[in-house]
Amino acid sequence: MDPNQNEDVFSAFVDEYQKNFFDMLFRFESKAEPIKEAWTREDGRGHGLTCVIQDGNFFEKAGVNVSRITIPLSQGIYQQMKGRRVPGSNLDQIDMNNLAQYDTYANGVSLVIHPINPFCPTVHANFRTIRIKERETGKLIDSWFGGGSDLTPIYLFDEDAKFYHQNIRDAIVEVTGDDKLYRQYKKECDEYFVNHHRKEARGIGGVFYDDFNLESFEKGLKFQKGVAYANLNSYEAILNKRKDTPYNDENVRWRSFRRGRYAEFNLIHDRGTKFGLMTPDARIESILMSLPLTARWEYNYHPKEGTEEARIVGVLLKPVEWV
Repeated sequence: MDPNQNEDVFSAFVDEYQKNFFDMLFRFESKAEPIKEAWTREDGRGHGLTCVIQDGNFFEKAGVNVSRITIPLSQGIYQQMKGRRVPGSNLDQIDMNNLAQYDTYANGVSLVIHPINPFCPTVHANFRTIRIKERETGKLIDSWFGGGSDLTPIYLFDEDAKFYHQNIRDAIVEVTGDDKLYRQYKKECDEYFVNHHRKEARGIGGVFYDDFNLESFEKGLKFQKGVAYANLNSYEAILNKRKDTPYNDENVRWRSFRRGRYAEFNLIHDRGTKFGLMTPDARIESILMSLPLTARWEYNYHPKEGTEEARIVGVLLKPVEWV
């Protein structure tokens, strides 16, 4: 398939997934009006659609964003990409003395969902493709997929964690024939979503793959779709299971405390946030959409031993093999 047709096919997947995920949220949300903002960069080299729920009766804050941007290949972006690509990738063809002749094109969908009920977990996902081109000729230098999905419970239900991971694993096995990539990308997820300054994971993981390709574009796209819809369907099932769980003020306090840790990761460690903020004329509201509406920081707070709050902290200190 022609590279431009590839991009059109991937764009169609991204747009459809955004619509399907955002529509799913309104099977739970009945108060908030959807906020939808279509945008175009001032230089004409990017556009997207931001879809947000805020101050609802089910979701405190939720966003599902699509963005497609083309920016010059800077030294900083090149070094980040080069450091992650496998040796021998086509990035080796780039003339380091003339980076200005290349463009970086990023096309993807990202989402972060923060429910009100502390027994309903936060979920994050991102599915994207990156392409490096010569600006004048349009020649494709390199391209790859990236993304993943992960779950961040406030209170841990082992059966939910196993269910989520099993569905992600099964989706990958269906495409690749075994669970080798699930194991690899689960490990990468556990290693990436960590507040290193606290030596504590953000959540109970999922899969994370910064740069990958399979034997063909079609197979890579099938992989992306498989993980994406395993994420959507698993999350909807978990919300249905936990949505009516009663909670009290102490549960809300713990939710706000854990969301403070979530914000720490996104502001300090997240590469997507850093990439966005490095982008000229960046859309700050869209980049920081992932942050919760409320968060809490308490000085030197530790949950009491033997509590459910202490139990999840123990899991966050040491990754679990859920399946």
